Amino acid sequence: MADILLTRELCKFNLYLNLKTEAFNTLSGITVPFDKINVDTDQIIPKQFLKKIERTGFGVHLFHDWRYIDNEGTKSNSEFILNYPRYQGSQILLTGENFGCGSSREHAPWALQDYGFKCIISSSFADIFFNNCRKNGILAVELQAEEVQALFEEVEANEGCMLTVDLPQQTVSTPEGKKFSFKVDSFAKNCLLEGLDDIGWTLQFEDKIQDYEQKARSLEPWLFIDA
Repeated sequence: MADILLTRELCKFNLYLNLKTEAFNTLSGITVPFDKINVDTDQIIPKQFLKKIERTGFGVHLFHDWRYIDNEGTKSNSEFILNYPRYQGSQILLTGENFGCGSSREHAPWALQDYGFKCIISSSFADIFFNNCRKNGILAVELQAEEVQALFEEVEANEGCMLTVDLPQQTVSTPEGKKFSFKVDSFAKNCLLEGLDDIGWTLQFEDKIQDYEQKARSLEPWLFIDA
């Protein structure tokens, strides 16, 4: 009951922290073929950068230990794929199996999103990371291993290759005409299409929450600090 009574206050606090989620419909974007397996969350965003609770400002630290050759993050590693000129401005990350394994830090999708990624495609994801993506407005697409391999081959062979991810139709299409279907939970799909995280979804029921609070205040006033 205490959780319900605090819902509106928590919602307002999260909105204050600028946690609004962008809606996802159809995306055509430059794709980075990041061909690594078992990429864990500490590789996505190292622990020394987990110092705040806002979602913004983590993109510069994304893949820090691979992306830079110094601890301060001032010298780029020219051999790391995200630093290749052809992949600047990319919005889709194509990667290997078991992406997002390791600790459950929500900063991992925050860093990916802040960098500019709106969709991640893999043959498998760690469960907690997969769910954290949805809660933060990132579409995590799971395809068959052979389908992911086909995408790798086309993207790597064609500079500027732009994949098209259609959430309403649940498909990934390539410039050469390949099209693969993916599954998505109906609740997650609706939240992504509407740009709703868990807080935004809850705010749809603010009137009902207020009604409940009023009834609870009259029946159990000792639950309220200001009663």
